[in-house]
Amino acid sequence: MDSISPEEHVVELLKVQGIDLAATLPCDRMKRLLPLIETNVKTVQLTREENGVGICAGHYLGGGRPVMVIQSTGLGNMFNALLSLNATYNIPLPIIVSWRGVYKESIPAQVPLGLALPGMLEAANIKYTIIDTPSRLGLLEHVISDAFDHQRAHVALIQPSVWETSCCAPPPSPKMIMPRACRLELDTYIHSPTISRYQAIRSLVSVLDDEIVVSNIGIPSKELYHIGDRSLNFYMLGSMGVASAIGLGLAMVQHRHVIVIDGDGSLLMNPNVLTQIAVQSPPNLIVVAVNNGAYGSTGNQETAACRSLDMELMARGHGIQFTAKTHTETELQDAYLTFKEKSSPSLIDVVVKPVNELVPDISLGPVEIKERFMNAVLRS
Repeated sequence: MDSISPEEHVVELLKVQGIDLAATLPCDRMKRLLPLIETNVKTVQLTREENGVGICAGHYLGGGRPVMVIQSTGLGNMFNALLSLNATYNIPLPIIVSWRGVYKESIPAQVPLGLALPGMLEAANIKYTIIDTPSRLGLLEHVISDAFDHQRAHVALIQPSVWETSCCAPPPSPKMIMPRACRLELDTYIHSPTISRYQAIRSLVSVLDDEIVVSNIGIPSKELYHIGDRSLNFYMLGSMGVASAIGLGLAMVQHRHVIVIDGDGSLLMNPNVLTQIAVQSPPNLIVVAVNNGAYGSTGNQETAACRSLDMELMARGHGIQFTAKTHTETELQDAYLTFKEKSSPSLIDVVVKPVNELVPDISLGPVEIKERFMNAVLRS
């Protein structure tokens, strides 16, 4: 591989491994690598690393082979999702990391986490491989194959020394901001809720056909399981805030409609995902934001949606053009059937009472949920 640059070597390895999606965030040390990846692999430019974990998980569940390419500081934003999603469900994720803070580092803020990373990964039982010279880049093929073969996260910690003698072409000049008109017209009113989340989910289930459904953690998933368990339902048991990211990853690799039963608390924890949805603009994604103004699974503590924030307005502000606010079962069904005919992502703000139905726990284990779901999704 002496005739090609380290960056080109990485891209060749991604191709050999059949990688079909790269979720990326920039690092100065990889500024020559990222444009090459974008040229050769479908790329999602992230706004938050945790979103990348969800998007890649959804992409894998839908039959894809994703990779994340990030700076080492971003791993600090990912540990919960890597453990409560990837490790819990046995979902593979190879992660190419620009390992800062350990080699000729000029930014003091990079040092503490950089030095601590190997110990943090070991404590979390996350597999990692150190790559500190261009001659060791071949190990990246093992990192990727190991992640998929053993259904786990595997981190490649790549030191800046790998790139410092590269002859790869410099990154392109920055693009100018695109001139455009931005308009927002929304006349909306939040009425007192008349239905419960259970009733909202039940009404939605009654009009489903062969859609893929991703359900938010806690009681929403238990209620969906009780109302209408089906193999095309992916029940989340952890990873608060990434339900819609998983739905986005699925919608990008699947042709059938993907429905996310999310919540106001979850979306407020991670509103960046709405920007990702608007930018990627999958035509087959509908987010049903079940809005009870509360963290329903943890004691109904108030969210900002209870007194001040409007979920529909938030979605519009992030760039999602097709939105609706509903207060009844009929309104929800009508909005859903309308948006199902659109060729653009949409969000339905379903205003509901802050009450929980007393339903039993889901009797399926996380790996069983995943395997049953993938069998159903990939069978057709």
